[in-house]
Amino acid sequence: MDPHAARELLEYLRTCYPIFLLVLFVIAFVASTVFDAKNANRPASPRMGPGGRPLPTRSRSSGIRKTQAFSKTVKQVFNWLSVGILVTFLADATIYILHVMAARAENWWRGQSMVIYIVGSFFTYAVLLMTLLDTTPSPTLAQFTCWSVAIPIELVILSTSLSIYTTVHHEPVVGDPEGGKIRRSITPWESAEVATGALRILILFTLVVLYTCKSINLKQHDKKSSQTNGGATESTGLLDSSNAENGNANGNGHAYGSTNGNATNGSARAPESSKPTDPWVRPTTIPSTSWWEYLSGYSLFFPYLWPSKSRRLQIVVVACFILLLAQRVVNVMVPHQVQVITTALAADEGQFRVPWFEIFMYVVYRWLQGGQGLLSSMRSSLWIPVSQYSYMELSTAAFEHVHGLSLDFHLGKKTGEVLSALSKGSSINTFLEQVTFQVVPMLIDLGVAVGYFLIFFDVYYALVVGISTFGYLYVTIRMAQWRAEIRRQMVNASRQEDAVKNDSMVSYETVKYFNAEQYEFDRYRDAVGTYQKAEYHVLFSLTLLNTCQNTVFMFGLLVTCFIAAYQVSTGQRPVGQFVSLLTYMAQLQGPLNFFGTFYRSIQSALINAERMLELFREQPTVVDGPRAKPLPMCKGDIRFQNVGFSYDTRKPALNGLTFRCEPGTTTALVGESGGGKSTVFRLLFRFYNAEKGSIRLDGHDVQDVTIDSVRRHIGVVPQDTVLFNETLMYNLKYANQDATDEDVYEACRAASIHDKIMGFPDGYNTKVGERGLRLSGGEKQRVAIARTILKNPRIILLDEATAALDTDTEEHIQGALSTLSHGRTMLVIAHRLSTITTADRILVLHNGQVAESGTHEELLAMKGRYAGMWRKQIRAQKAAAEAQVLQDRAERLRNATTNSDDSSSQSDEDRNGTTRAAKS
Repeated sequence: MDPHAARELLEYLRTCYPIFLLVLFVIAFVASTVFDAKNANRPASPRMGPGGRPLPTRSRSSGIRKTQAFSKTVKQVFNWLSVGILVTFLADATIYILHVMAARAENWWRGQSMVIYIVGSFFTYAVLLMTLLDTTPSPTLAQFTCWSVAIPIELVILSTSLSIYTTVHHEPVVGDPEGGKIRRSITPWESAEVATGALRILILFTLVVLYTCKSINLKQHDKKSSQTNGGATESTGLLDSSNAENGNANGNGHAYGSTNGNATNGSARAPESSKPTDPWVRPTTIPSTSWWEYLSGYSLFFPYLWPSKSRRLQIVVVACFILLLAQRVVNVMVPHQVQVITTALAADEGQFRVPWFEIFMYVVYRWLQGGQGLLSSMRSSLWIPVSQYSYMELSTAAFEHVHGLSLDFHLGKKTGEVLSALSKGSSINTFLEQVTFQVVPMLIDLGVAVGYFLIFFDVYYALVVGISTFGYLYVTIRMAQWRAEIRRQMVNASRQEDAVKNDSMVSYETVKYFNAEQYEFDRYRDAVGTYQKAEYHVLFSLTLLNTCQNTVFMFGLLVTCFIAAYQVSTGQRPVGQFVSLLTYMAQLQGPLNFFGTFYRSIQSALINAERMLELFREQPTVVDGPRAKPLPMCKGDIRFQNVGFSYDTRKPALNGLTFRCEPGTTTALVGESGGGKSTVFRLLFRFYNAEKGSIRLDGHDVQDVTIDSVRRHIGVVPQDTVLFNETLMYNLKYANQDATDEDVYEACRAASIHDKIMGFPDGYNTKVGERGLRLSGGEKQRVAIARTILKNPRIILLDEATAALDTDTEEHIQGALSTLSHGRTMLVIAHRLSTITTADRILVLHNGQVAESGTHEELLAMKGRYAGMWRKQIRAQKAAAEAQVLQDRAERLRNATTNSDDSSSQSDEDRNGTTRAAKS
């Protein structure tokens, strides 16, 4: 090869090699991460969430992530070999510097390409080493790709250099790389350079061979393990979407009235010894997933944030992005205009003029630039309706989603936690705005800055700015990751403080019952103290982060200023470019400093949004099947056929329950607590799905009809009635919002509550208080019965509907229920057996099965469980009656004694008065 062409090829390779390798690694790293994440969590048919958007699959880890994991010793070998590559570049730099010092008199200088090659390659391989140390698992295909591609390039560089050094060649000098001292053979300096290059190639080749051999061994080991285990594979770390879907569709969880949302169906139940898990945990660490999996989880919110329902807002979004691009152009024009003005002012006296127009344009650019500039203000103003739209969509979707979750979630949740999660919709909105209008522009500005210095200044400036920027971002991210755990502790402490406060306010009445005010004060004070301790560590670490960030940037500024000052002093550059450099570096520090602040804020937004994300990932365990149809009409024929169900697999609630309720009949369920009575109601109302057997309504399996159509035909009077903190009329019409006031009055008369309500000062406009606490237990139950009457269902479920009523009111209610039950099917849970003596059929449940069945007289004649319960209640009623008689008798005797004492006192006073009169 011609020596001149060989030198040009060598300079070209040395200049482009580090940039090409860095770009290749970034592309390979991102591609491999995304590919692995998609394979690990390959979606099945998505389930639609609120607003018709698909819900994501659950991301809680349930096993060991199947990844290509090397042993710790092998990882150490890869790490040390990577360090060896860096040492070779340090050796090249040392050789280069020593050669410059030794040949100073000859003005020896290899050229700019050599500096870029050494510094840029060292930086690129340092990045590869950082990823080896920071990522798990490592090394990955991204590092292997870079090592493999680097070998042929290094070979070409080494062979080209060797061909030049072994022939007659000129020593390079400053300004003329081909016109220096003639060398007829390779020099010791060049021999050392070739030796380090050969060593570097040997290390790269070792890395490639080692990675290939270990990968083959791992694949063979995985294949043997798969064959040994009968084809079983390890978990992916994210729950398989198909399993999650099936479990959530057919399962009911495995806890006493709660579930973790990942229930199993009847064919794949959890083992008998499985212990229930927390239904909704608060994350204390970042999930053990890749960065792509972690961030892609938040893509769930994007359909709610994009204004798909408004074409006008879509045009506004496009306009905002146009303004965003205009801001990037202005950011480049400001330092350029400073250079123009400085150059004009520094001109010779004969050429001097006042740059009026240039100054005017500079002021215009500054007017348009910055967070307070015209472009930013216009963009912020236009974005307001888009932000409001996003908040509306996301908040209402979260509200709808919580209402769409099954009973198992609501039984296991903490109200304070859910309310705290629902309030995080603004965090998602803030996160979107920051990414769109701050992070993306910042990255564009950094890229433009490197390009600006490369074009208008020199490659040295671009190299220094690129390395210092990367160092700044790396220090920020690494320290922010360290601070993430501290901040997460603070956020969790804040949530705990909110939970304590909310729970205490909700349980206000209970606090007063037990005189626990001081205990609640201390509990809340402890929660605040815990939060403040975590907050102190967060603020201290913030100060340390700011110091490290500023140190890294100032080091880069120092190097660029040294280079610029040297070039200006030697006449290579005008003074205007030095001023432009300072202006642009100061302008560049803004987005970098912002990135430190933004990374913290975005991290805070992500941590806050995790709760809402976890809330969205909670999927209903009872949903309509794909072929479910509405129930056209309901006669009230209920049939349980060998129904089995358990909240926890270790303790079944129903065990082969079989019975039938014919249309228009009243069936009572009695038995000890925990016998399955309430579970029957929950299964019929589709709060849960039966694990085995079937529940039929008018011959239709309830799982083959829609949940809403089943519930429309069922009215429930619960044992504990919860009312809204609204008026009585509001709570009554809640059952039938089309009912007239007269309909409400008739229902209340049937429930024996109308006269009581009319006796209130505000009548039907009376506020009932939080959860109806301003009403007595009997009044709340009668309101619940009146609401059920207004709903006018075909099936009525009464759960101890008269438990809180006095005897006289109970007689009125029994008459109302008797009238209501005509033509309707009624199921009654009763512990007071006297209220169900007229039932058409009484079922005695024991251990989830029907132990006895019949009418009241038939069950008494059996002399079994029911008869024993009846005798116990009769004895208890007699004892209570006798105790009441004795209490009344004692009260009368006490009153008589008090009256006798009063009469004696009066007689003494009369006698004393007579004596005093006689003496006078």
